[in-house]
Amino acid sequence: MALELKQSLKLTQKLVMTPQLRQAIKLLQLGRLELSDTLRAEMEQNPMLEEVPSLKEEGGHPEALSATEEHQAAEIPVTTQVGGDGPASIGEVNWDDYANNFDADFSFAREAPPADAPSQFDFISATPGLTAHLQWQLTHLQLDELDRQLTEFIIGNLDGHGFLELSLAEICTSCNCSEEEAEGALRLVQSLDPAGIGARDLRESLLLQLDRLDEEDTLSVRIVENHMDLLESRNYVQLARELGVNQQRVLEAVVHIQQLNPYPGNEFSNEQINYVSPDVYVIRVGDDFVIQLNDDGLPSLCLSEEYLNLLKKKQALNSQSRAFLLENKRNAEWIIKSVEQRQRTIYKVVESLLKFQRDFFEQGPLAMKPLVLRDVAEDIGMHESTISRVTSNKYVHTPQGIYELKFFFNAAITNADGNAVGAEAIKTRIRQLVNGENPAKPLSDNRISELLAQEDMQVARRTVAKYREQMKILPVKHRRQTVVAREKTS
Repeated sequence: MALELKQSLKLTQKLVMTPQLRQAIKLLQLGRLELSDTLRAEMEQNPMLEEVPSLKEEGGHPEALSATEEHQAAEIPVTTQVGGDGPASIGEVNWDDYANNFDADFSFAREAPPADAPSQFDFISATPGLTAHLQWQLTHLQLDELDRQLTEFIIGNLDGHGFLELSLAEICTSCNCSEEEAEGALRLVQSLDPAGIGARDLRESLLLQLDRLDEEDTLSVRIVENHMDLLESRNYVQLARELGVNQQRVLEAVVHIQQLNPYPGNEFSNEQINYVSPDVYVIRVGDDFVIQLNDDGLPSLCLSEEYLNLLKKKQALNSQSRAFLLENKRNAEWIIKSVEQRQRTIYKVVESLLKFQRDFFEQGPLAMKPLVLRDVAEDIGMHESTISRVTSNKYVHTPQGIYELKFFFNAAITNADGNAVGAEAIKTRIRQLVNGENPAKPLSDNRISELLAQEDMQVARRTVAKYREQMKILPVKHRRQTVVAREKTS
């Protein structure tokens, strides 16, 4: 077999990812609060960047991000054009090519933040958790060294629900103590607040709580201690037969058990509540909708007038200082331009979503239509990856509530007539059916499927189960509530 050498020419076009473009993409995918922190960090590092003192000042700044072109009570634009000088002028960048041709696989996920960048945990004020609460109680007890070590070890091995993850044998092995000493330390932890803490399973937790109520010989204790399987399966008829009491007494005991806390450690959870700040508002005005970007808290950037005047004086700076200021000036111009482009892109995407999902804005989630990223990308002439970055971690305030932008994209389900129904509309209807069901006779997945079919939503039972799990709705056997029959008054 002979080897043959061939030479061919191939012409390819690829967008080079300069540091400025990387920064622009990074700003594009930031949320509003993250963008505000990033811009303020840039102002601290770049002397050419300043915040406009007040947008209400007549005339404003000619280089300001949100300066008005005319000194009148007109609508303030998102930003003004920023001029540049030299070959790196911002005006020479083709932003359409940037938005449509950059590598879709590009990601910042593996980029390491700067060493002096503030940590996200610096802005979190931690609340006292379960461990701190229990240790605070131990400080008020007079314990010897062994009991202190054992109790702290046990507390350190409690999960988020307050359950002990180790057995007594494992505690003895780890702490080099006897089983009696480990059991005594465990009882000490179980005597702390809240009731039920330090249990090894749900059964023990409920028994500890019933013990705190001085109900050692009640029907509730007997049910939890000996018949947890029948209690979990809600087989109250068999429970009454096993205990030798009527079903009415069993139902009353079950209601009493349901008032206990199965997970006593949850109330001391350190999970933070994240408040959503919308990036854009869609406001209804008459029969139409108005899109308004949320600029509250975002610094209005401009170039430093002092340093600009200094650059105009050729003899005021040496070559090194001049080069430093020129480089920072180009970076500042690029940041301002990137923010401007980001705001315009968000506006265009929301405008397109409003066009495709107008029924949702007027009627609610039940009117959601199938929509994919490609539809919006083709509508506004951008790449799908750009739409994905724009809609990530961004929220819109609508007449129907606050939603993430990705919420408006949902798969299509074809009904019997061949018409497409949005998956979110089906989920909303399932949630409505579950909320309106009889607690004593909840709807099964098969019954929900039948009810949806009557409304021209052909959904299989397994699809209903999948959507129900996604919405964290319990199965029918766990949704069935105990109804205590009230005795009729004579």
